[in-house]
Amino acid sequence: MASHIVGYPRMGPKRELKFALESFWDGKSSAEDLEKVATDLRASIWKQMADAGIKYIPSNTFSYYDQVLDSTAMLGAVPERYSWTGGEIGFSTYFSMARGNATVPAMEMTKWFDTNYHFIVPELGPNTKFSYSSHKALGVDTVPVLVGPVSYLLLSKPAKGVEKSFALLSLLSSILPVYKEVIAELKAAGATWIQFDEPTLVLDLDSHQLAAFSAAYTELESALSGLNVLIETYFADIPAESYKTLTSLNSVTAYGFDLIRGAKTLDLIKSAGFPSGKYLFAGVVDGRNIWADDLAASLTTLESLEAIVGKDKLVVSTSCSLMHTAVDLVNETKLDSEIKSWLAFAAQKVVEVNALAKALAGQKDEAYFAANSAAQASRRTSPRVTNEEVQKAAAALRGSDHRRATNVSTRLDAQQKKLNLPVLPTTTIGSFPQTVELRRVRREYKAKKISEEEYISAIKEEISKVVKIQEELDIDVLVHGEPERNDMVEYFGEQLSGFAFTANGWVQSYGSRCVKPPIIYGDVSRPNPMTVFWSKMAQSMTSRPMKGMLTGPVTILNWSFVRNDQPRFETCYQIALAIKKEVEDLEAGGIQVIQIDEAALREGLPLRKAEHAFYLDWAVHSFRITNCGVQDTTQIHTHMCYSNFNDIIHSIINMDADVITIENSRSDEKLLSVFREGVKYGAGIGPGVYDIHSPRIPSTEEIADRVNKMLAVLDTNILWVNPDCGLKTRKYNEVKPALTNMVSAAKLIRTQLASAK
Repeated sequence: MASHIVGYPRMGPKRELKFALESFWDGKSSAEDLEKVATDLRASIWKQMADAGIKYIPSNTFSYYDQVLDSTAMLGAVPERYSWTGGEIGFSTYFSMARGNATVPAMEMTKWFDTNYHFIVPELGPNTKFSYSSHKALGVDTVPVLVGPVSYLLLSKPAKGVEKSFALLSLLSSILPVYKEVIAELKAAGATWIQFDEPTLVLDLDSHQLAAFSAAYTELESALSGLNVLIETYFADIPAESYKTLTSLNSVTAYGFDLIRGAKTLDLIKSAGFPSGKYLFAGVVDGRNIWADDLAASLTTLESLEAIVGKDKLVVSTSCSLMHTAVDLVNETKLDSEIKSWLAFAAQKVVEVNALAKALAGQKDEAYFAANSAAQASRRTSPRVTNEEVQKAAAALRGSDHRRATNVSTRLDAQQKKLNLPVLPTTTIGSFPQTVELRRVRREYKAKKISEEEYISAIKEEISKVVKIQEELDIDVLVHGEPERNDMVEYFGEQLSGFAFTANGWVQSYGSRCVKPPIIYGDVSRPNPMTVFWSKMAQSMTSRPMKGMLTGPVTILNWSFVRNDQPRFETCYQIALAIKKEVEDLEAGGIQVIQIDEAALREGLPLRKAEHAFYLDWAVHSFRITNCGVQDTTQIHTHMCYSNFNDIIHSIINMDADVITIENSRSDEKLLSVFREGVKYGAGIGPGVYDIHSPRIPSTEEIADRVNKMLAVLDTNILWVNPDCGLKTRKYNEVKPALTNMVSAAKLIRTQLASAK
């Protein structure tokens, strides 16, 4: 009876780690206090899995910030700027790498494959010295988990000053000695299994990259002797060539596959065969969504695999780490009971895995399976799931590509006549700091402790303060600061039909930051305007343009737990129609600049190139649907977060927004290289001039230098000056000086440009 969990959420059921980290960073608690919270969380997670009957419990999946950063610390690959002098890496160096400090910037952060989790990108070069520098706590009778050596290198980037063409895989022979030390330590501690996460095996790899897997695990073979070795892959189908490479590794005992997002892997196992005597860890329980598993269907899949690999070699597992789902449904006391019966969070998925393993071993819990079957049937037939009118409207979209009537340069001319903005206009991305007081007001209003009148008055006062600050700073296009919003997706989901919300369904996004994705369980529509009241109020406070702020359909989709009973694009089109109504109501209310954020467009991109075109086609189409009906004089902005955009720049152009603001500063201005390579971009563009995820305040000179780099590749008349992202996680004593320097930099360059004429 074999069951396994790939990994588990580390924040804790009530975000205990988040609060411990932030308290430590603020100097309110000690390193010992933080370590105690971490130790207790680790122990409770192991106990929970052991109590549920899980045989292969993962350890070393806990992290104070990020598992890839932990690997960087383990390997001693600390970039020079952090002045680390060797020895065990402590919190000071570790958190400086993650977050930056007063004098040096953080390492780059980017999306973990196609999830909403972010990892810290290792910075490596030919002179990087590797040494075993960070030891981890392990559990009794657990399977220690390490980021595999090849995926670690493939997810890295050349350090600053290192040729961009530097072959990162050439460092394999330098990091393997550290892996050997770690393996020896694990063996000495009594480990009998070890799990290497090698998720890059699901990507499109060339023969040289595949050869690195063979080389790495051949080199580690003697170190691994006497251990059972599991290589875990997840997030997509494994390509045939990668499957062939993986299953021919002598040092490996077991292979883990995602059979939810990798349904074709099932066919591959059946057609290509499975090496005899090896274990198959079958990821049949979805680690990335919150729907209860269809146990009967999973059992059928497992039985078909059992016939191929043998009864004693099949292990029931999750499709990936459960860190991408919410922690425990037990904490959802206010969730509607019908919807709740359709769900399973991480704690429930552990139970599902074990129930499937028992059923496979002939000990099926009939009552548990019957309750699951009833819940599946209730979800299929519930009238709350389907709205005929919405289905028809979405189906009718297929005949048009929903473009605005005129081209972008004509629209920009019409907008400039109306808005009369200076060259290099300044703006911010949307949110302003969310103070403790502001959160208290929202909380009290939700709990009905203050009246609607008192709530509106408090929010109005906050908007007025934010407008005044921006006017004093002399920012050109203003925002209202979003004081009424808890989260850029949840705020809209709460006002759309077809969405449900949790009280504690938190998922880690990066570091201590958690998000609470809404659950899309049914057809989506917009019963009433969602933002018009606040945007009109804010515009009435100033003569400067006030941006209406919306979250785009693709981002709402990609940052939600999405129904799995219809294709994702159909749900996305439904959301697009709802946002389209809001855009048109804002325009009718006198809002001349409307920003529709598509922060998560890139992260929904499938991991395999063959599937890109289809996704980008419907995602970009969904964005265009939202604003295809507005006048030429209404300026449509969009914003995109951390990501590598270079490979999808043509799709971004195809979105046909008037202005795009885009993360740029922390990824080493990678974005600008696209324009250096000759991509012509005619719309307005604002690559971020400073990193808002760090407390560091950039100087006027530093920002001006960034803007000048942009002007080397972008026309003066299309460039905007703005931060990387929204400001809600920062404090006012950081925001004001940073924005002051940003506006000063824009004015400085305007003066230089004017005198150059």
